[in-house]
Amino acid sequence: MEQLIQNLVVSQVYAFIMIFTRVGTAMMIMPGIGDGFVPERVRLMFALGFSVMMTPVLQSSLPEFTMGNVQFLSMIIGEFIMGAFIGGMARIFMTALDTGGMLISTQMGLANAQIFNPQFAAQGSIMGAFLSITGALLIFATNLHHELIMALVQSYQSFPPGHLTANMMGDMADIVSLAVTEAFGIGFHFAMPFFVVTMMIYVALGILSRLMPQLQVFMLSMPIQIIVGFLTFTAVAGAGMTYWLTEYESGIRFFIVPFTTGGK
Repeated sequence: MEQLIQNLVVSQVYAFIMIFTRVGTAMMIMPGIGDGFVPERVRLMFALGFSVMMTPVLQSSLPEFTMGNVQFLSMIIGEFIMGAFIGGMARIFMTALDTGGMLISTQMGLANAQIFNPQFAAQGSIMGAFLSITGALLIFATNLHHELIMALVQSYQSFPPGHLTANMMGDMADIVSLAVTEAFGIGFHFAMPFFVVTMMIYVALGILSRLMPQLQVFMLSMPIQIIVGFLTFTAVAGAGMTYWLTEYESGIRFFIVPFTTGGK
């Protein structure tokens, strides 16, 4: 009986360590939960509580416990890499808003106005910081954080523990590079209306300078550019954030095994 209890405790501790390694790593990077303005203790307690809750559910998907130190260490490293991969993918798509905000600030003439971006704990453009905070708010307002948690849980079916190979790591590197490219494309598409509006402003000012050479029209370009930029942002912000949310959800769903297919 004592041996049975000891084996049960050891297996539970093993399962918790394995699950906490992946879940805790992802939680420390994920947007919203893993943002820089969230205290580290809060993130740690959330990861610990979620790992304890998920241990009985995910224990069956873990490989059998082995006392081999090298094998156990390699599994821990693999779980850490997988957690960083999932959390990093969620974070990469958040950078689309910062990229789009930087491009928008450049077109509005606000590129030199830097502000602290709490989403990335670094200096950034004003529009980038605003869009990043708005994006984190929309993730929780639309319950998209449920998709993040579900993707983390379903990753145990898509990427079973103990099966990380060199080929999988190469595929993960390719996926990350494609995600970075996609995130930049999303940010560029978000800022596309501002490129068009700014070009129209400069064309109009160029024509006006030819019609009235004595007037320094480009001295008026900055306030006009800022005012028209804010008006454009008011008109396209809703559609832009909806477009980003759609792309963000499709990127997260990459990790989710559809329930309709029975996890196949």
